[in-house]
Parts: sequence; C-alpha cells; structure tokens
Amino acid sequence: MEFVKNIELGDPSTNKQNFIDIKLKLSCCRYWYLDLWDCHDMVFPFWRIYWNKNEGGTLNFQEESYIMNPNYLYIISPFTSFSTRFSKNHQYDTGIHVSGNNLSERDNESYYEEKSLIHFFTHFNLGTPFDNVVPGIFKIELTDHLKERLIYLTERLKSNNHNFKLTFNLKLQSFIKEAISNIGPKLWKTITIDSRVLTVHRYIEANIDKKLSNSELADIINMAPNSFARLFKDEMKITLHNFIQNRKIAKACELFEHSNETIENVSDILGFADRYHFSRVFKSVTGISPAVYKSGKYT
Repeated sequence: MEFVKNIELGDPSTNKQNFIDIKLKLSCCRYWYLDLWDCHDMVFPFWRIYWNKNEGGTLNFQEESYIMNPNYLYIISPFTSFSTRFSKNHQYDTGIHVSGNNLSERDNESYYEEKSLIHFFTHFNLGTPFDNVVPGIFKIELTDHLKERLIYLTERLKSNNHNFKLTFNLKLQSFIKEAISNIGPKLWKTITIDSRVLTVHRYIEANIDKKLSNSELADIINMAPNSFARLFKDEMKITLHNFIQNRKIAKACELFEHSNETIENVSDILGFADRYHFSRVFKSVTGISPAVYKSGKYT
C-alpha cells in the first residue's frame, strides 16, 4: 500500500508544482446605453474590459485607433492613457463627458441600439505583479464560450445591477479570466521581473500608507539607492517615485470604490500632507479630480 506523501495537501506525489497566484478583485460591472462617450486621456489603476453590442464606438491609444466591433472584446491594462468616442454624438475634444444610464428589463434595447451605444464594461485588478504590465489595449475575438457568458451577464445586469448572487460572481470571474488568458505572452512577461524588484514591489503594496524613501527600499534588498533606482526603472519602465505615486492612487481608487471614506480621510490614510496635495497627485495620475472619480461619472 502506498501512502500520501504530503498529508497536509492530500497530494500523493512528491513532484512539486508551482502555481501563479492571481488575486482577482472586482470593482464594477455595468451594462449601459451611452448617448455621449467623449472621454480623453483617461488613466486609471485597474484593468477594464469593454464590449459594444453595436457599432459606433472608437478607442484611441497613442497613435492607434480601434474601431470597436461587436465580435471583439477590448481589454485595457492599468495606467493606460486612452480616449473614447461615440461617432453619432461627438461634442468634446478634451475632458471626460459621459451621458447615458443603466439598461433594465423595462427598456426596449432595440430602440436604444438605433440612437445610442450599447456598452458593457467591467473594472478589476489582478494583484501583484499583474497590475503593472505594459500599458496597452488588447483586442480579443469573442469565442462561443465568451459570447455565452456575455449574454448571461448582460441579461442579469438588466434585472439586477446591485446585489449579485454567487452564480453571477463566479460567471463574471470566469469570463474575465478566460478573456485575459487570450491576451497571450504580453500579459505574463511581468513574471520575469527581477526578484529584488518584485520583493520591493510587494513591500510597497503592504506599506502603501507610509512615506517610502528610495534608501529605505534599497536597504530591503541590500543595494545602494542609486543602483536600485536604475534597476527598478529598467525592470518596471517607470521611476520608483512615480511607481509609488501610482500605487497610492490605485489604493485611493480602491477605497473610493469599496468604502464611504471621504477625500480627506483617504488623503490621510495614504500619508499625503493634505487633501490639496493628494488631489494634485490624483489628477496628475488619472486626469480627473478625486471628486469626479467618486461621482462615478466616467466609464
């Protein structure tokens, strides 16, 4: 008789397996009709999946335009600066301007398809280090399975978009994981980050409420501050200072999404000198003020 080798895991094999821990955290999921979608230079610390049921939507990233097609999902990585437009009603070339509302069972969806953009979106994070991939927009063809999930999600959102049951949560998570798995090698390149940088990255995440200096972080992995600063920028394609600011603003967005904390409280929690300094940094990173973010008047 053979006995289980690893009693704690219930695993009969001595062959060690290494798994990647993806910590999916949902922020929102909506199904809207949009009459206006003039959003410019949006930069937020979370992933987005966009899908339009009808044509007329455009995404712009750097010098590239994506004419949105109902047969594709558009996945936008964190801290990507991009713009959106609805061709039937374009009014603004700067700022963030959105007009529309949730679709419900009472609405005639066909009526809105004639004059509005039918738009599904979800925002989420994947945790360290997967929220720090290269900025970009990834166009993913809808498979039959993804279409089936999308139909379920949009129908459920029309009947209830506040209190989600376990089945909806599981199917939304399954939809997101399958969609991002189709991005390919570009998504997984973060796994090759230098272990010293990853150690500091995780320390920053665990101590995001503190004022963190270059020398303090370099000491963690026994490097000279200047050498570590160069290594960090080479690996992450961003300076250490800007990275810490981005992660603080990412935490601020999370607090705004999942708590009733005021702007002043969030500023204090994250170690900013005052609300005004926090607001300046928040707007420099996201392009909008904390008050606009809290209002939810963006997609």
